[in-house]
Amino acid sequence: MGVVMRLSFLEPLYVESGPFASVYLDTSRDVEHPDRALARRWHRLRADLARQGADAALLGALEDAVGSDAGVPGSHGQAVFAAGGALVLDGELPRPPARDSAVYGPLPDAMPLVAQHLPEIPYLAVVVHYGGPPTATAHGWVTMEAEAGSWPASSVEPGPRLHHHVRVSDWHHSSVRLGHALDDRARRAHADLVVVAGDEWAGNVLVRRLPHALRDKVVRARGPTPTDTGRALLEPQLRTLLQGRLAGHDRDLVNVFIGRRALGGPATEGLADTVAALQRGQVEALLLNRPPPPSLRLWTGPRATEVALAEADLHAFGVRAPHEEPADEALVRALVGTRAELTVVPEAVLPLDGGVGALLRYSDSGRIWYDGPASLTRRG
Repeated sequence: MGVVMRLSFLEPLYVESGPFASVYLDTSRDVEHPDRALARRWHRLRADLARQGADAALLGALEDAVGSDAGVPGSHGQAVFAAGGALVLDGELPRPPARDSAVYGPLPDAMPLVAQHLPEIPYLAVVVHYGGPPTATAHGWVTMEAEAGSWPASSVEPGPRLHHHVRVSDWHHSSVRLGHALDDRARRAHADLVVVAGDEWAGNVLVRRLPHALRDKVVRARGPTPTDTGRALLEPQLRTLLQGRLAGHDRDLVNVFIGRRALGGPATEGLADTVAALQRGQVEALLLNRPPPPSLRLWTGPRATEVALAEADLHAFGVRAPHEEPADEALVRALVGTRAELTVVPEAVLPLDGGVGALLRYSDSGRIWYDGPASLTRRG
């Protein structure tokens, strides 16, 4: 099973009481005069936040953080959140946002950040280069580099890459030893797949000598394979290979949901029933076909579980002054506050009533439910 996508990295946002400034902007470095372009973008967003009521201290905290990812090359973006005159969270976006935005309101606008980091697919990237004569001879050499990471966040495991420089005459023998080293790295990363690129002959030798369980996860990648770009190894190829692919754990969630829905197990579907389950802290994993549209609103109270379709529902729970907020902001807060998961599942894979469903921690009847080997499990 792959690494579980938790939302614990958002917890600092919900320690603060707000109001929050949520900023999304394109901080790409692959444009002409990137610093000048970023300054123009931020100037517009800063003015927009000031019109919405953000004070000078809050704007100053944001300004100090905007562009702090200048050392990251290529196309990307930044998500920055501040409250109470201080920076609360600064996150890298693997892709630039569809449009720059700045929102000042009671809850942080975290869904675009979450959506860009779903699904997190753990992988092992391996690049094999052959250097020497046009045909493999004893006078050449083979270089192998490998790195574990997760996509689409382009985050990589801490520590150095695996790097080995081997004579061609030793490559067949060394590949067995290197295969075990790769297997160990892949197991520690819970890698769903192994992406192998570079020289075809040297790569084939290595793949044939991998342990069987790892060999079954191999995907071959084509195209240029530079290893000194300052970015994740094989990042351009990963987008092509992994776009639209579900992580292993997300596939398990889908299978469990389908099974429970068919057999009447602890699962729910549709916005009304899912919100009711969130009120009870009952949701283990929320499944969405797509993030909610901006027009969809929910009512919220001070606590994460105080979320409802109607203001009267919260009054019935004793909430004195509910607020109507965008549904995506309310849902993310409820998930973080109840330590639930979130995954975005394409409608072609699993169409959901109203685009939303949930796996539940328990059934209302108290029935114990067993899903078999694919049962939903929790990692730290």
